[in-house]
Amino acid sequence: MPLEFELCPGRPIGGKHPCFIIAEIGQNHQGDLEIAKKMIKMAKDCGADCAKFQKCELEYKFNKKALQRPYTSKNSWGKTYGEHKRHLEFSHNQYRELQKYAAEVGIFFTASGTDEMAVEFLHELNVPFFKVASADANNFPYLEKAAKKGRPMVVSSGMQSMKTMRRVYKTVKEHNQNFTILQCTSAYPLEAEDVNLRVIAEYQKEFPDIPIGYSGHESGISISVSAVALGAKVIERHVTLDKTWKGTDHKASLIPSELAELVRSVRLVERALGSGVKQMLPCEKACHDKLGKSVVAKVKIPKGTVLTLDMLAVKVAEPMGVPAEDIFQLVGKTVTEEVEEDNSVLPEVVDSYGKKAEC
Repeated sequence: MPLEFELCPGRPIGGKHPCFIIAEIGQNHQGDLEIAKKMIKMAKDCGADCAKFQKCELEYKFNKKALQRPYTSKNSWGKTYGEHKRHLEFSHNQYRELQKYAAEVGIFFTASGTDEMAVEFLHELNVPFFKVASADANNFPYLEKAAKKGRPMVVSSGMQSMKTMRRVYKTVKEHNQNFTILQCTSAYPLEAEDVNLRVIAEYQKEFPDIPIGYSGHESGISISVSAVALGAKVIERHVTLDKTWKGTDHKASLIPSELAELVRSVRLVERALGSGVKQMLPCEKACHDKLGKSVVAKVKIPKGTVLTLDMLAVKVAEPMGVPAEDIFQLVGKTVTEEVEEDNSVLPEVVDSYGKKAEC
């Protein structure tokens, strides 16, 4: 399989395609549909490719005792964890409304399905791709069922080992060729020493036939931009309208100005990465014409002289002569015209210069 595929209609990732930037709204919408819409529009205005949410069917994701557990955190939206999660969970119809709104503003829309029934709903919703949260990366029955749906997949790898991720790759690959794995550390906010960007290179070696990306929870944008420089083809970052809002994700999220700067910086880095071919570029011609060095005569060289190295020097010369890097090729060759001291040694006055030796 090639190292690229279409993640969303008309939007391939991998290869030389631009990095796909996911604005992870998650549940930072505070359970308010209008705030969610503002965040979708913000993601679009800042240049992100996709606005992403988190969908769960509570009774399938949590057992009864987990939902009944008292939740007294300052981030709580209810007396129990179940009440808290219900406040933040949009209904199926609300998801349809958000999807329609995203289409109107012109941004791709999807969600992490955090249980098998949520995946079924998202499949019915016809999202362009499934996002697998880190907490489900080792949920192999879930992975297999999601992969069999045939939609492209983005799999985060927080809290997992390389051994587990090899198994993830094998499980998904058996049923679905179009997926990407994101390096991720599940801490909010994430400290720099725990990011481990070098895993991107390790994933590229372990899984050379899929694109690799990065899902970040750090403060600021520098680390995410660095991930792109290391070859990340997908970047996912949490976003918010206010970092002081109630919720554990807001402090690790980007406000609109930061998201816009992330997009600008990623696109700048992509331009700067170039082709990988090292050569003198057209933009360097002016500097080369002004400062490029070539070979000159250290002494007066009569016509018919066989050149030795002590007759030659390298200087910025007018006009330009034989390029500086070719000085050793001149040794042993004969000049066909006299060259005055400190004058350029021109290619046309050196017999056989530039010709390959006969075997």
